[in-house]
Amino acid sequence: MPKKKSTFFNSVRFRIMIIMIVLGIVPCLVIAEAVIHSYEKRAVALRISNVRSQCDILCNQLMDVGYLEDPASKVIERQIEVLSNVYSGRILLINNYFKIIKDTYGLDEGKTVVAADVIRCLEGRATSNYNKENRYIELTVPIKGTDQKELQGVMLVSISAGEIASSIEFLERTVILFLAIIALVVAAISYVASRALVKPFNKITKAIEEITDGYQKEDILVEDYTETELITNAFNKMLNRMKILDESRQEFVSNVSHELKTPMTSMKVLADSLVGQEGVPEELYQEFLQDITVEIDRESKIITDLLSLVKLDKKVSDLRIEHLNINDLLEQILKRLRPIADERNIDLILDSFRPVEADVDEMKFTLAISNLVENGIKYNVDDGWVRVSLDADHKYFYVMVADSGMGIPEESLERIFERFYRVDKSHSREIGGTGLGLSIARSAILMHHGVLSVNSKEEEGTTFTVRIPVSYIP
Repeated sequence: MPKKKSTFFNSVRFRIMIIMIVLGIVPCLVIAEAVIHSYEKRAVALRISNVRSQCDILCNQLMDVGYLEDPASKVIERQIEVLSNVYSGRILLINNYFKIIKDTYGLDEGKTVVAADVIRCLEGRATSNYNKENRYIELTVPIKGTDQKELQGVMLVSISAGEIASSIEFLERTVILFLAIIALVVAAISYVASRALVKPFNKITKAIEEITDGYQKEDILVEDYTETELITNAFNKMLNRMKILDESRQEFVSNVSHELKTPMTSMKVLADSLVGQEGVPEELYQEFLQDITVEIDRESKIITDLLSLVKLDKKVSDLRIEHLNINDLLEQILKRLRPIADERNIDLILDSFRPVEADVDEMKFTLAISNLVENGIKYNVDDGWVRVSLDADHKYFYVMVADSGMGIPEESLERIFERFYRVDKSHSREIGGTGLGLSIARSAILMHHGVLSVNSKEEEGTTFTVRIPVSYIP
């Protein structure tokens, strides 16, 4: 899979800049929109109020001269024309029979008009409408005298709202310019701020890159933010784990080399002794051959255990899970190991508290329990005992392997599952074995999603506890 090219546009800095710009611009846009809308609403209301006041004065004068009954007053006509010209609009005078008495445009005089706003006004409800798209305001003003209760007519006024629209356009252009300036300022600030914010992460990246030629001696420490501290702590834990794994690998290779070399060296010494002597007695010859056979068996045992570990290190898909009777399986295991225990008069005891059936890989489970029991036999005292207990609940079954042996020092408990680790190397040489048994047992149990724990005291014995799910779930 090709490596994705790192660019500024998919970096954290770019995302921080975008977020800061958005957070800077969006509130300004909302505020600007609110200000423009408020200005427009107030400007329209003020224009309607002014025009209505002028119209009210003119309506009173109309009623004083009886203009609706006899539209012959030149003074009134002049005032109507002036009002129409001042507001760049059109004025219609309509009587209570819906007949147009006066039209400043001279188009509809004498015609009848039936409009919803005119009807509402004659009912006593003055109206006003603002048409933003066509830039005009339309309002109705009732015509009645100061001493008359009934309406005599309606003044329908349409005036231009071009000045308001021009003012709003100017405001919008100013806002756009203002927002552009803000965007530039915010972009500059966000660029500097994002650089400062990302700087600690660049430190972490640089420190990690320095590990390409090997593990650095000191841990990474970037405490600028809580997040960087958490990242570096997690990385340091991973790095320390890698160091431990590397040391374990090196120690494992060294131990394997040593364990395999020791039998070979012994065999070479014995063979050289036979080759370097003439007329070797048959008894000595047989003794040396027996010693060579023992070393070959030891070498074979080491190789067999190593192969077992390699197989256990493979994927869990290699498991051959079967639903088996664990009680019968443990009896078979102890039956095979009883001759080894009888050589030192060690009792093998099986305590089954209940019948248990579970999903296990027979070979790997047998290998694990056999190693634990064999370990209990080897590191036991003569005339001692090894007790294997089986119990279960609704979810897990438990196998305990306890012995009356020499026990394990507390400082060695954490390392006994390491490959080739020996608590007492000199004593272990006398007993035999490869130092791989507990590692093999632990790996086999882990493959079953189980847990292997140990509890031990020197001179009091050791207890290994195995916990494995009754039902295996891949």
